[in-house]
Amino acid sequence: MVTIRFARGGAKKKPFYQIVVTEHANPRDGRFIERLGYYSPTAKNKDYKLDVERAREWVASGARVSNSVKGLLRKEGVPTA
Repeated sequence: MVTIRFARGGAKKKPFYQIVVTEHANPRDGRFIERLGYYSPTAKNKDYKLDVERAREWVASGARVSNSVKGLLRKEGVPTA
């Protein structure tokens, strides 16, 4: 099953997340199929960037979206269910 979720990076207590498409069985920070963008929760305005077109294509082809990424997709107007 293909999932759109976060992969964590950054230093201790300074998280930085990549929004990735991966197999559900892969580890959180493991191998991924495609990188769709990033999310930085420690920035002043919670900076993020997302490739909306590719996200729509993945959701349309049946990729499941994690709860945390679902909020960002809704902000961009991508239907998640």
